[in-house]
Parts: sequence; structure tokens; C-alpha cells
Amino acid sequence: MKRSGSADLPLHYGYVPVWLAERMAKLGLAVMETIVMDYGKDEVLRRLSDPFWFQSLGAVMGMDWHSSGITTSVMGALKRAINPHSRHLGIYICGGKGKHSTKTPQELLNVCNSTGLDGNYLVKCSKLSAKVDNTAIQDGFQLYTHNFILSDTGKWAVVQQGMSDKSRTARRYHWHSEQLTSFVEDPHTAIHGHNYGLILNMADKLADGSRNGVMQIATEQPDRMLKEISRLVMPNHHEVMAKDVDLKRLGAVLWLAHEKQPKDFEDLLLLQGLGPRTLQSLALVSEVIHGTPSRFKDPARFSFAHGGKDGHPFPVPTKVYDETTGVLQTAIHKAKLGNSEKSEAIKRLTNIAQAAEKDFTPNANFDKVIERERNESWKYGGRTVFGKAKPPVQQQLKLF
Repeated sequence: MKRSGSADLPLHYGYVPVWLAERMAKLGLAVMETIVMDYGKDEVLRRLSDPFWFQSLGAVMGMDWHSSGITTSVMGALKRAINPHSRHLGIYICGGKGKHSTKTPQELLNVCNSTGLDGNYLVKCSKLSAKVDNTAIQDGFQLYTHNFILSDTGKWAVVQQGMSDKSRTARRYHWHSEQLTSFVEDPHTAIHGHNYGLILNMADKLADGSRNGVMQIATEQPDRMLKEISRLVMPNHHEVMAKDVDLKRLGAVLWLAHEKQPKDFEDLLLLQGLGPRTLQSLALVSEVIHGTPSRFKDPARFSFAHGGKDGHPFPVPTKVYDETTGVLQTAIHKAKLGNSEKSEAIKRLTNIAQAAEKDFTPNANFDKVIERERNESWKYGGRTVFGKAKPPVQQQLKLF
């Protein structure tokens, strides 16, 4: 077993409005179905255990690109959307935030009763992963959400998050099982973060089987930890700044969507008819589905698919959101019937964007791009938690 990464996020309070929560569930299900269809159910676990990919998924789903709320809202949306289709997908999501996290053991046992997996063992894995991050690693963060994601192959991932009132930040922990046989023989590495005090060894009875492994954590050197764990630290500022984004990658997507058209690319003729704005979103969603791990080092870039519920970098364009989800759902349906042409066209979309990056020189004004999105947001049904986007106010010319 290994902890595959962590993310430090500004602590945000608030809620996800119903109009966004419903869309997140639909888009999340379409993304996961496509990954299972193209790469297999265990690839879903690997993706969820990557903090950079997870943050990018949250951004492309319209959540605030850098906040702690991505964790609970994304996992909540995925759980609502995936579990009704678990038998078909082979993916089950247990646990949640607060009191829902305490239901994880029973939910796991229920899943195992229907799949034949070892429920007691998986419950132990769930409890130990939480106990290690909450007790063995004294980093100032107390867990308040715990999700255990399981495939019917017996492999699993954990996404859990702790809160620190002192630093007003949240820390998300990612775990991934890889043919786990013993907590002792294959110990995990620790999280390397800001120093809030000594790292203590685990002393709970539940940790009898992994105490020796956890003791190794306390003796690891920080440079070794950094090499073995992926860590994401998000800034405090709400707005998306140029320094948060790989401008070359974003510029290539904007160029493909707004200056070129599917008719210019023979491989994309099946996407003919999509407007430039939907093509922009679909290209970023396609990258979340088909991109390699190195593509997710700047999660803020993916907020240019569907904006953010707080209005940064721009309001969520609900009409574009719905059309993008509809294109994915249609492609999935046709692929199930044996016609994968549209699904392959969506996959090729990210390949074409990546090919364009090689010789691409960003020349667009980043602030102007955001200004345009905000000014046109009302055309696409733009919404935030504060209300619907309105047309920009036209300043009346003064005679004197």
C-alpha cells in the first residue's frame, strides 16, 4: 500500500447549489464511464489517487478551482452518480463527510456481501488509512471526511481530508492499493508538509499490523519523502492568475476551439456542429479523461472548461456544461452499441490540442480572455452561487 499524494487547500465554507450539484453528478458519471470503457475500472482508482488529477476533475466540473470544497463536493457527486450503476461499472464509493464517514464499514460490508470480497479485510484497510492520517501522522489536521472507493476486483483507493483551524487550511490525503498483502511488508510513505510538531507513532490497537511500518515514517528524511509522494499546494487567492496556468497548453485549446473548426481537422468531422465555446470545454474534459499524469500540474487551467461557482475565473456556463455532458453521454451510448466513432473523435480532440502545443506561442492577453468569458457568460446561461450572469452594462456616452 502507498499513500499516493496529498493536497493542501485553503479552507472554504459554503454549499454547492442544486443546479451545479446535479450537473456535476451527470458529468462525473460520463467521465468515469468513459474511463472504465477505455482504460478499465482499476484506472479509475489510479486517477482518484492522484491529487493533481483529482483537483483538475473538480475544476472541470465547475467547482472553485483551489478550495477545500472540491473534495467533499466531487466525492459526493460521484457517489450519488456512480453507486446506482455500480454493478455495471464495477466501482463502489463508500463513506463521505462527517457522520457519513462513520457508515463506511457497514457500506463496505454491504458491497462485499454482493461481490464476494473480503469485507473484514477491507474494513480494516479503511480504518487503518484513517487512523494513520488522523493519529499516526500528527500534522495538525483532523479528518472530517473519508471516502473508500472500491472496484469489484478488490483494489481500492481512499480520498480523505483533514482540517486545521490554526492554519485555516485543509489537507487532502490520497491512498492507493496495489496488490496489498501486508501493511508491514509494504509500508507507505509519510506526507511532507508544513511542520506543526513532532510526528508520532501509531499506538492504537487497530494499528498492530502496521506499527513497524509507521515507525519507519518517523525516521524518513524529508528529501526522500518528497521524492516518493506527490504533493499539491493551492494558493489562497480566489481569482485565476496567469501564473496558475500553463499558458501554452491553455492557448492551444483556445486556438483550436475559437480559431480552428472541426472541419479543418478530418479526424474531428464527427464533432461538426459544436460551437467554439462547447468545443473549448470538450477539449479540456477530453484531457481529463485521456491525458497522462504530467498534464495535470496546473489544475487551474481546467476551470476554463466550466468556470467556477464562485465566479472565478468566470460564471459557470450552464448551457455549455449541458451540451458538453450531452456529447459525452451520446458518445458513451453509441460506443455501447458498437459504434465508437464519436468516442474516438473526443479522444482525438485532446491529441490534436497537444500536438498544437509543440510550436505554439501564447499571444492572447490572459486578462482579456477572462474578460471576454465574463462578458459573454450571460449568453451561455452563466451562474454562480450569487445568481445568474447579466449582460455587461453599456456605458452611455456623455455629451458634455
